[in-house]
Amino acid sequence: MKVVGISGSARKDGNTAIMIKRVFEELEKEGIETELIQLAGKKIRGCLACMKCQENQDKRCSVDDDFNMCFEKMLQADGIILGSPTYFSDMTPEMKALIDRAGYVARANGDLLKRKAGAAVSVARRAGAIHTVDSMNHLFFISQMIVPGSNYWNLGIGREKGEVGADAEGMQTMRVLGENMAWLLKKIKG
Repeated sequence: MKVVGISGSARKDGNTAIMIKRVFEELEKEGIETELIQLAGKKIRGCLACMKCQENQDKRCSVDDDFNMCFEKMLQADGIILGSPTYFSDMTPEMKALIDRAGYVARANGDLLKRKAGAAVSVARRAGAIHTVDSMNHLFFISQMIVPGSNYWNLGIGREKGEVGADAEGMQTMRVLGENMAWLLKKIKG
């Protein structure tokens, strides 16, 4: 089994990546392979509504940027974690572009994400993270994915790089999320 985590942060190895890696620790304890993709430095533009994905039905987007590499990793995984810092109470534009295009391509090709496990995590300086998590969850729900919960909302508090590591409750929430995702994957794939 494999879980891919995608960090939508502009900061490589920042707070969002730290949170995803905390979830990964629990998954790896259960023998689940993990891979982190960071959108920092990658080019993923918004959907052009060209409908080529419906016309071609080749599990790809016709726009030539870093999206297809990310989407291929999503298709290969049994579980997907999407993470984003909170930008004005929502996800980053890069994460939104990834979600929009992944949703279109998956649906145009027979619901490619159906019955995979999916979880969203967010980091905020102070507020807005719950809305960010909710926005990312929309991809999972409309794609017929299965979403594990945790013992609190999947968020952490921190602004400067690394600060989220001091958020004991946020790190505990990521630990429980990892445990629950591992349990769910074993039930789905069992």
